[in-house]
Amino acid sequence: MNYQEMMSGIFLERPNRFRAQVLINGKEETVHVKNTGRCRELLIPGAPVYLEKSNNPNRKTQYSLIAVQKGSILVNMDSQAPNAVAAEALAAGKLHEIGMVDTYRREVTKGNSRFDLFFKKGKQEGFLEVKGVTLEEDGIARFPDAPTLRGKKHLEELAQLAKEGYLCAVLFLIQMKGCHLFCPHWERDLGFSQALVHAASCGVKILVYDCVVTENSLSLDRAVPYDLSCPTDNCNQKSL
Repeated sequence: MNYQEMMSGIFLERPNRFRAQVLINGKEETVHVKNTGRCRELLIPGAPVYLEKSNNPNRKTQYSLIAVQKGSILVNMDSQAPNAVAAEALAAGKLHEIGMVDTYRREVTKGNSRFDLFFKKGKQEGFLEVKGVTLEEDGIARFPDAPTLRGKKHLEELAQLAKEGYLCAVLFLIQMKGCHLFCPHWERDLGFSQALVHAASCGVKILVYDCVVTENSLSLDRAVPYDLSCPTDNCNQKSL
């Protein structure tokens, strides 16, 4: 996917989840943050950022924060982008674990959840849930960066649908290059991590891909290995 009119700036501070203060052309501006996650390891004062300028005169903020430079890595942190990238990749047959599909639709409700993508492949119907990953630690991509009950619920329902015969998958889209492995973040969300392992055991496909990130685009690139094993002795304790 591509962005339109882009600007560069310097991140100053983030007073709340939805707003940030950014220095653009020497002037401090209030901008919209398109990611409500913590992103504390990304949004550090002085970090170079890239913003999309809006053409809507009625918007309260003129810019949306799209990407941030983390050392040598450019990270896209637009939480709306992964679904668009996944839809493009699914339509083009780039998700090799699924292959070419005949049709697909976005935002489809099944049971008590709304899934990111529904698709048909011959007589087979399937669901794909997409999770954008922006947390990187020593070359390892991890998700989530904060507890997500909604994400856990999606995995539980995907597991049930897989048992019913649907082709189900969860795609972890790493919104950067440079990661050699993906792991669930057991320490930050035991329940989600346990649900991911259970979903995999029920036949839900685990897809992990990184992305090529530029100042004005995001595109799916290569599959990344993953490890679902828990690194501590607390994996089997009951999650809250």
